[in-house]
Amino acid sequence: MLEEIGKGTSMRRIEKLMQGWSFTGRDGNRQAVSLPHTWNGKDGQDGGNDYYRGTCVYDNTFAKPQFDEETERVYLQFHGVNASAKVILNEREVKEHHGGYSTFRVDVTDELEEENQIVVEVDNSANDRVYPQKADFTFYGGIYRDVEFLIVKKEHFDLDYYGGPGLRYTTEVHGKDADVNVITFINKEAKVSDVKVVVELLDVEGNVVAEEEGTEVTLHVPKVHLWDGLSDPYLYQIKATMYKSGKEVDEIACNCGVRTFEFSPKDGFHLNGRAYPLHGVSRHQDFKELGNAIATEHHDRDMELIREVGANTIRLAHYQHDQYFYDLCDKVGMIVWAEIPYISEHMPKGRENTFSQMKELIVQNYNHPSIVTWGISNEITISGRRYKKDMLDNHRALQKLVKEMDPTRPTTLACFAMCLHFNPVAHITDLVGWNLYLGWYVPFLWLNDLWIWFWHLLYPNRPLCYSEYGAEGMPNLHSAKPKRGDNTEEYQNKYHEYMLECFKRHPYMWAHYYWNMFDFAADARNQGGEPGMNHKGMITFDRKVKKDVFYLYKAYWTEKPFVYMAGKRYEYRTENVTEITVYSNQKEVSLYNNGKHVATKSGEHVFKFKLSMEDTNRLEVRAGEYQDSAVIYKTDKARPEYKLKKGDSSNWM
Repeated sequence: MLEEIGKGTSMRRIEKLMQGWSFTGRDGNRQAVSLPHTWNGKDGQDGGNDYYRGTCVYDNTFAKPQFDEETERVYLQFHGVNASAKVILNEREVKEHHGGYSTFRVDVTDELEEENQIVVEVDNSANDRVYPQKADFTFYGGIYRDVEFLIVKKEHFDLDYYGGPGLRYTTEVHGKDADVNVITFINKEAKVSDVKVVVELLDVEGNVVAEEEGTEVTLHVPKVHLWDGLSDPYLYQIKATMYKSGKEVDEIACNCGVRTFEFSPKDGFHLNGRAYPLHGVSRHQDFKELGNAIATEHHDRDMELIREVGANTIRLAHYQHDQYFYDLCDKVGMIVWAEIPYISEHMPKGRENTFSQMKELIVQNYNHPSIVTWGISNEITISGRRYKKDMLDNHRALQKLVKEMDPTRPTTLACFAMCLHFNPVAHITDLVGWNLYLGWYVPFLWLNDLWIWFWHLLYPNRPLCYSEYGAEGMPNLHSAKPKRGDNTEEYQNKYHEYMLECFKRHPYMWAHYYWNMFDFAADARNQGGEPGMNHKGMITFDRKVKKDVFYLYKAYWTEKPFVYMAGKRYEYRTENVTEITVYSNQKEVSLYNNGKHVATKSGEHVFKFKLSMEDTNRLEVRAGEYQDSAVIYKTDKARPEYKLKKGDSSNWM
């Protein structure tokens, strides 16, 4: 069933193919579905590491899209099918694609009939060729992003190169002015026809700032308005129009952000010539019971929450995300680390897949000003020394490929905790990050300071970041004496209180990325009494509960005044004297109990109070005109539901 949603431009048309699908799963039963869809929305989130990984089939029938067969071409494009797809149109295979997170398309003009049948065989089964295969998240199978027909003139901007947009730009800033260098790519029909290309740069009001003719042009921008992160994410628009015999035949456009950036080993990231310390989060793209078949409102809500906590950078892990979310990052001013799912285990037969996924990532996302680094791999040494020589060679080849495709951005990767400072993997890319959980998977929070200090001592000119760090935290688990591994909300708070101060002691780090903004599905896990989940998030999987740690980070990262009392969910306590923790970005906080003033504390971010418990404690905290409250009770018997049960804590490996 086709759904015409309007015109991308005056020359291009898009018709969605989201309704009318049938799905045949592992049981052989055929059922009606609409897209986006995954067959692992539930079994990929319930634990046991037994979610179905195999081949399922989607099929649909539709009438031929309306187009001029003499002057137009029809492309079928998929924006996300995990992990491998075989597309069969009218009993003929028209496309095969391996990689579950990128756009791919195929010209189907000559295959279309008056009535058509499309069959898509989707495979997320275990293999040794397509990444990812081993990782701490669920590999949802399905057609989980949009499918559509793109109708264009025979002469058009290129659509056949790794799913790219047909336009690429780079910027150069010279004092108060800038040059925007634009390359447009045209198809074979256009090359042999009498066509010309006109490229315009428009400001945010739609005024033409600069205009040139040609497929490779430089647009000069006097008094340029820079894209300046969260404070001013100003976006121009580049519009390229193709003319044949004086008539418009195709048009493409993209947002354009002009900025400079660099990574300093002395004081971290710089944006537009000034220090711009990066503090942020990582994000997975799934949601409770929906898997990764999420809609724009889920992306919008995620971005709203990330902005609320005050992050200024996002690591979009561990694969290419939806173009919609990269666009959001451009529009709100987020700095982005983008990466491919070359993760955990090197597969010699998967080398070509790492290249193809990297090419798609760069070609499809080159024009996003938010992206400042390309991630080559994540925790690739987790499987030890197996295939070490081939793995290193694969990394060096990827490094060379990325620098050839995009010399304007540095490369990075995320090292496994057991990958020590001297490991050659850590010295291949331009930048490096470490996934370190010192104080969670291993004892002693102070090891973080020692580890960072030792790296900087050994390699003072090599930029370092924490690409992951964190601790499990369950909103229903609590303790007056939190310990590593207990999964309580209180230990999660303790861990992150230390880490935020640790990062302040090492300002030369180029970023630190909290793992993870949201709890996410990892079907192999069994932790915290809720199997199938990684619970390190600031916010629960359904986005309904902001854990205490969310407000801790908000206290460090935001300026809009607020005060928050932690421990609200630790409602029943046995201790005679309990600790009340308050998070605020104000300088002074007062605590009241049952209407009486307990104490006033001055400080920054974290305020600790000792409270002599009464039977019922109606607590209020005030910071100027801002306040928060809670009620806690003194009880003689500890609540068993606050404690982790035996057997409810095992990692995914």
